Amino acid sequence: MKLIEREYLQKLINVMGTPDIKVITGVRRCGKSKLLEAFKDYVRENIENSNIISVNFNLLEFENLRNYKALNNYVEDHYIKGKNNFVCIDEIQLCEDFEKTINNLHALEKYDIYITGSNAFLLSSDLATLFTGRTFEVKIYPFSFKEFLKYYEYTDIDEAFDKYVLEGGMAGSYLYKENEDKYNYISEVYNTLIVRDIVSRYKIKNRDLLENLNDFLMDNISNITTTRNIEKEFRANGNIISHKTIASYIKYLCNAFLYYNVRRYDIQGKRYLSSQDKYYLVDQGFKYAKLGTKNINYGRVYENIIAMELLRRGYEVYVGVLYKKEIDFVAIKQNEKIYIQVSDDISNEETFKREVDALLKIRDAYPKILIARTKHDTYQYEGVKIIDIANWLIS
Repeated sequence: MKLIEREYLQKLINVMGTPDIKVITGVRRCGKSKLLEAFKDYVRENIENSNIISVNFNLLEFENLRNYKALNNYVEDHYIKGKNNFVCIDEIQLCEDFEKTINNLHALEKYDIYITGSNAFLLSSDLATLFTGRTFEVKIYPFSFKEFLKYYEYTDIDEAFDKYVLEGGMAGSYLYKENEDKYNYISEVYNTLIVRDIVSRYKIKNRDLLENLNDFLMDNISNITTTRNIEKEFRANGNIISHKTIASYIKYLCNAFLYYNVRRYDIQGKRYLSSQDKYYLVDQGFKYAKLGTKNINYGRVYENIIAMELLRRGYEVYVGVLYKKEIDFVAIKQNEKIYIQVSDDISNEETFKREVDALLKIRDAYPKILIARTKHDTYQYEGVKIIDIANWLIS
């Protein structure tokens, strides 16, 4: 498979030598293992006097290390005094009680530790509980549009964007020529994620209900969602399931990084609202693999792509609410704040006015952006910046 250097590698390089336990997280097949391999290559080529102690639990040769004591002994046996000792472990959750080994190695203060694992076992919210030492999490995502361009070496940005919308960023699917084969690959990733990371981890007995819930969320990306409304929808179709169970299942899907929960933010009151969230899919390719590509709502897909790109760029992302109107995104990073509306086509004057008016009602001085498929250069309208979505994605 063709490999490109991803920006996440620099993040690992920047924290090299710190006492943190470096934890690489992300949805299955988004490139965690490839990133760890790239990091090891960097160490070999650039760090003098280095010793890499590498364990990949995907390989049979390491099957005998699936006990925390055996893993600990293996690492200790391969330690070389006087060298920079790097410990790199892939799929750490396959070792029983792995946290005992990692905590012990960290306490010895003689290893630089890097691990990847299944997301159901390495949740962001659980890292502080699992590990007694400080952790540094590197969150990785499927390929961005910029990485898609780099991979395929496109020169026509419009052609590339149209293809990215349909293919998504699951790079493993790029090996296949036909879209059907690409979606089959993504479907297999999804099935593995559901079975290994969710059904077995949380001992779910009714997989069909989980599948139905997932289909519902995929069909409603970019829509405001409540568990009680989903419960009513399910009951109307003969599926008896409580809103509490729905909330638990949604949490499991988010734990596996298949979805990202975006809360609502009251712009005028400057406070977060607790109900009626949105759920964005980690990559639109999963939706096509599961539900097909007929009757694509491009506006919703574009909004989903923008949501994921904002998360890639390190923003806290919220849905804005102002005078009962919705602003697609309020993106916050330290002292920076951006208001964003997303639309498929703003060539219609009424649509353009509706999208822009929502932004113009915001009275503060933070940047306001309307992102749409304009295929034109960026321009401004009464202080609102109008940007083509493909251009924004590579900016």
